[in-house]
Amino acid sequence: MKLTISSTNLLKALADVSKAIPSKSPLPILENFLFVLKGNKLEITASDSELTLVTSLEVEGAEEDGSIAVPARHMTDLLKELPDQPIGIKTTSDTSFECSWASGKSDLPYFPADDYPEIKTPGQDAQKVVFPAESLVDGIQGTVYATADDEIRPAMNGIFFDIEPGSTTLVASDSHKLICYTTKDVEAAEKASFILHKKPASVLRSIIGKDVENVEILFDGANAQFTFGATTMVCRLVVGKYPKYRDVIPTANSNVLRIDRQLLLNTVKRVAVCSNKASNHIKLTLKEGQLEITAQDLGFALAAYEKVVCDYQGEELNIGFKSTFLTEILANMSCNGIVIKFADARRAALILPAEEEADTEKVCGILMPIMIQ
Repeated sequence: MKLTISSTNLLKALADVSKAIPSKSPLPILENFLFVLKGNKLEITASDSELTLVTSLEVEGAEEDGSIAVPARHMTDLLKELPDQPIGIKTTSDTSFECSWASGKSDLPYFPADDYPEIKTPGQDAQKVVFPAESLVDGIQGTVYATADDEIRPAMNGIFFDIEPGSTTLVASDSHKLICYTTKDVEAAEKASFILHKKPASVLRSIIGKDVENVEILFDGANAQFTFGATTMVCRLVVGKYPKYRDVIPTANSNVLRIDRQLLLNTVKRVAVCSNKASNHIKLTLKEGQLEITAQDLGFALAAYEKVVCDYQGEELNIGFKSTFLTEILANMSCNGIVIKFADARRAALILPAEEEADTEKVCGILMPIMIQ
């Protein structure tokens, strides 16, 4: 193998795929990048066996095709210390390669590419959808925080992609809160679904650049492949059946609060400072035209309350929530005004964008209340 490439371009490519490099692996070969040179294209692969990232770069001075596995940490650390300049990479023996730059060079070991495990991709029966990149990033960002850490129900540890030809919904829930993100921009020929674990979902969100227009998704019952530009991500899907989330979305909550989202978020944060640190419980007291939020920690003689003018229509209501859950939902919505619909103190509240923003805001949340004294 012999090639010349920009140090900055190579470092950026390695930084993107390095998110799949495990910190410690039972397979030491996975602590390496796989370099495959074919013609003027260098393909770089990183994997932890569950998640694989692949990207490709155009190179100069390619004279000998080949493939080697190079130490990820050493290669990345070296490139970080080099200014932007052309660097040469060439194998010098059966076990080492040379990385040279204008004023010096480094000799590093490599390992046989044949030792690198085969990457499992979706099979021939895979289904295909095309997702606008902006919608995919927004959908993951707006839901991933609501996923669970549940060993008994692994399906709750990921984002459920509920795909239909006319509308696609991303869903995440930890049983206390449920978040839905809906978009009509996805190109899908038929109804389909899969569950993407939170880890690859977060990685995918972080590596999709602002210049990417669409992401092509291929998936079967076990694996999914996301392709955009010169980058591909392959990961195992969560196997399991996702709960019927539509059945728990309230449709008849008649007590309606309309309020500025940022105002409510800031008020909850202030009052929650005096809540019990173990439970984070706060109480909302709703009356016509007024919302009062209170919190207390009897063990430390702490208490706080704040009254806010609002638009509330319905019965007088006292309802409790875990403040951290409420602030998470409010902080991850982007609308200015929100509508919260209540049934009573025991049933879930529905959090939506204000009516005038409903066409642009695609996220809704469902939050379970807590018992209050």
